[in-house]
Amino acid sequence: MKKILLCLLVSIRCLVMTAEDGSRLWLRYDTLNTASVEGPECIAAQELRLFYGGKQVKLVLNPVFEADAYSIAGETITAKNETGLLYGAYALLRGESGLQKPYFKLRILNHWDNLDGSIERGYAGESIFWNDRLETDAALLKEYARANASIGINGTVLNNVNASPKMLSPIYINKVKEIADIFRPYGIKVYLSVNFASPMALGGLKTADPTNPKVKAWWKAKAKEIYKQIPDFGGFLVKANSEGQPGPGDYGRTHAQGANILADAVAPYGGIIMWRSFVYGANHKGEDRVKQAVSEFRELDGQFRENVILQSKNGPLDFQPREPYAPIFDNISKTPQMAEFQITQEYLGQSRHLVYLAPMWREFFSYVAPQKLVGVAGVANIGLDKNWCGHHFSQANWYAFGRLAWNPALKSEEIAKEWLTQTFDLQAPTFERLLSVMMRSREACVDYMMPLGLHHIFKFDHHYGPEPDGFIPTYPIEWCPVYYHQADAAGVGFNRTHTGSDATSQYREPYCSLYDDINTCPERFLLWFHHVPWNYRVKSGRTLWEEMQYRYTRGVNEVEDFTDAWNAAKPEIDSQRWEEVNNRLRHQLENAQEWRQTCLDYFGKFVKE
Repeated sequence: MKKILLCLLVSIRCLVMTAEDGSRLWLRYDTLNTASVEGPECIAAQELRLFYGGKQVKLVLNPVFEADAYSIAGETITAKNETGLLYGAYALLRGESGLQKPYFKLRILNHWDNLDGSIERGYAGESIFWNDRLETDAALLKEYARANASIGINGTVLNNVNASPKMLSPIYINKVKEIADIFRPYGIKVYLSVNFASPMALGGLKTADPTNPKVKAWWKAKAKEIYKQIPDFGGFLVKANSEGQPGPGDYGRTHAQGANILADAVAPYGGIIMWRSFVYGANHKGEDRVKQAVSEFRELDGQFRENVILQSKNGPLDFQPREPYAPIFDNISKTPQMAEFQITQEYLGQSRHLVYLAPMWREFFSYVAPQKLVGVAGVANIGLDKNWCGHHFSQANWYAFGRLAWNPALKSEEIAKEWLTQTFDLQAPTFERLLSVMMRSREACVDYMMPLGLHHIFKFDHHYGPEPDGFIPTYPIEWCPVYYHQADAAGVGFNRTHTGSDATSQYREPYCSLYDDINTCPERFLLWFHHVPWNYRVKSGRTLWEEMQYRYTRGVNEVEDFTDAWNAAKPEIDSQRWEEVNNRLRHQLENAQEWRQTCLDYFGKFVKE
């Protein structure tokens, strides 16, 4: 009889383990229907009734609490508003207690979704918001909102920063209202990316000059139209005069003048303008690309309206596997700032590599104090794939962004433990080994792609795979890999010291001096700031060339260990998720080997042994 029962239990476990497709993310709660909930009827009460394993929970509204904050004492959750109660409910389900409040007021996902359903730098299927049929999948969007609320995200930009003017047409504003109505109970505001030339494309004006009275009137009328339908609309995100996008520079006006016309339009309704500092090109011919944001915005500091926020990428280039922090955070003091992270792994293996990004973002916060920021934005990795993110472990980056937006002091390992605990059912040895994989994965990626400060040596356009010899004469030079590594017989790396482009001068002390001196520059940024001889001795005692070979091989070896760890975990993982991650890891190993071979073959041509 015992043997029969054991076989039955094993069979049941196997049936359960084959049913997972990742669609439940980290919210893999069993429906219990055991808890009685006292207090206001809200989504928090609904979630707790369904999923809480206790018998009774009390929800209390207290006006003295800060917005979105909550307190958990025993089985009582207290908050200022229903959003705070909802955050508290998810925290209780995670097993937390005590008083919690969000560090950042603005905790926003940026979706680079296009109105035809495609997603720029999207690796998990098409858009959950937009399609040619203009249909809204309310059930799917509710699950998206639920996932965001569980980690404290309170805003969503619904469309690509390379925005179509059609986004502001009445038919799309109606769709935005539908989405806003679904998100509102979960504490999520909606925002839109806008095309600066919209008054011309939609309004029939001959100009989008921000000093033109008709242009000002058009933006004010458009804001009124939006807020009439969506009273809690958050505001606009703008990419202007960058990579071909229109902007105030087209009329000889400044970014401040461009941002302020939009700010004035949304200010009566409490809206904000998030103005991106990602600009380079036409106005900075010959200037090191990583210097151009500071050059463009430093003199404008203090000229923006109070409801304008300058949104800057974490690094000065473009979401590379490793960059120094962006010096614009050192040079702007009178304008509110947000940091922009990229969750979608454009340059870190996309949805095909297991790379946990919390250590990268924590690295940024070690240089840029969170108190300098009013919020954080994350370029989302979400699409219509069943598992939302293309790679099951890429879900961890969505989760980690939300948790760090709530509390940037959380440790990367602590967040990884939370996510693993909620996402898989693992025994202690397997749990610890997969935790180690996650914690080592970002450094491994840096090693097998671009160690020692190498950067932007990807294949053109799609940014997947190595192309260190990349050069196309018809492309802007700052799009070409050879511009960034500058390898020659003398050495490799970009001289950004006072004898080169002088990018180091944009940093505050001690970093200005630290990065400028090859003897004190951290090795992780060595080739970012210095053109280094091939026979230069690094801290290990190896020559630079020997160290490059060592690092590339170390990265590949790490991925081999990741595959071994996943193979060992097979008995504890449901079959579908195990197989899908296994396929991804095998591909990651092949790609890491390609990076090592291609880069060492190419750079080796310059080395004289």
